[in-house]
Amino acid sequence: MKKLLIALLLAPPFWTFAQPQIYLHCGKLIDTERGQVHARQTVIVSGNRIASVQDGYVQPPADARLIDLTEHTVMPGLMDMHVHIEHQSNPKAYEERFRKNEADVAYDAAVYARRTLLAGFTVVRDLGGRGVNVALRNAINAGKAVGPRIFTAEKSIASTGGHADPTNGVRRDLMGDPGPKEGVVNGPDEARKAVRQRYKNGADLIKITATGGVLSVAKDGQGPQFTTEELKAIIETAHDYGMHVAAHAHGKEGMKRAILAGVTSIEHGTLMDDELIELMKKHGTWYVPTISAGKFVAEKAKTPGYFPAPVVPKALAIGPQIQQTFAKAYRAGVKIAFGTDSGVSPHGQNAREFAYMVEAGMPPMEAIRAATLHAATLLGQTQHLGSIAEGKLADIVAVKGDPLEQIDLLMQMSFVMKDGKIYKINGKETLPH
Repeated sequence: MKKLLIALLLAPPFWTFAQPQIYLHCGKLIDTERGQVHARQTVIVSGNRIASVQDGYVQPPADARLIDLTEHTVMPGLMDMHVHIEHQSNPKAYEERFRKNEADVAYDAAVYARRTLLAGFTVVRDLGGRGVNVALRNAINAGKAVGPRIFTAEKSIASTGGHADPTNGVRRDLMGDPGPKEGVVNGPDEARKAVRQRYKNGADLIKITATGGVLSVAKDGQGPQFTTEELKAIIETAHDYGMHVAAHAHGKEGMKRAILAGVTSIEHGTLMDDELIELMKKHGTWYVPTISAGKFVAEKAKTPGYFPAPVVPKALAIGPQIQQTFAKAYRAGVKIAFGTDSGVSPHGQNAREFAYMVEAGMPPMEAIRAATLHAATLLGQTQHLGSIAEGKLADIVAVKGDPLEQIDLLMQMSFVMKDGKIYKINGKETLPH
């Protein structure tokens, strides 16, 4: 009796016992590892993992659930490597920084996260916010909130007056002198401290603003904003803590310094030229283009009052160039991972980026691979994510029809599964089960 009681106490609660398997009958299945499409496939999901992928429509046992996706194209969950889950652009965004408390930001972020997941993006890399992104990541992982898997940089690291200095444009008596704790550094020692602070705060990776940016209330949108010594201190320290480094960059000199210092990815890369392209290829640096953000800011800059005055000329000058840069980098063979900068452009419309990529010359299959296998490679997560294969996490999405023939079908996500739970079926949200 004593042994039986001990066994019962150590056993998991009854509701965690194995759930019925799910059989997905897939009309077409995109094999992102080989860049191929397989017809009439069955994906068997057991718990939160893919148990097997089989040819033909395998009939499930009586206790399994069958999902009919025979008119659909099935693929791994999509992955966006550049979002800002805590906010979304609007004409009052700059004043909201003074009006919204962290609790307000958290509720907004929860809405944006849900919207992102239902759009078929089961993984995102959040590249900077107030720190609510860490709490949201934890809540999603614990099943307390609905959203994608979040890999977050917590707060971006900037130099004083740099693109991610949170006091840019603020009245002088409110500016203060933010330091490493707030993600603002001057010199290698402060740079190291800022990285360690991000680690302490729960970041998964580091984001730096290697050059000026478009949306900061500052004149320069492209000049370098870190010294080589500061960059090396950031990257060395990040690597010590097992984190990679993403670098926001528009201008050439800032990009060059960041690449030579060893950043993992360049975000935006607007003014990238042939020299930088060759440098990125030599160092294996990833490129995350964010065409959506470029087009969005260029369009909204034409609306009087949408952006503060210092932002408008930068948006008009830089925004329209990103798609051209992407086309050039792709043709040259730079490693590309999908990213939108959603939060600048609207959350939930992430898939619009695919159309822009294809419009610029990338084949639909390669655009999808950029948002699956290549994104997983950038994150160092190919063991678990990026393809539909036995043993991988059951992050699976589907659209009706064939996105390889009509790429904008990815804007009409019909089926979404994350971690073996179904969040959307027949185009409608469902309670996860």
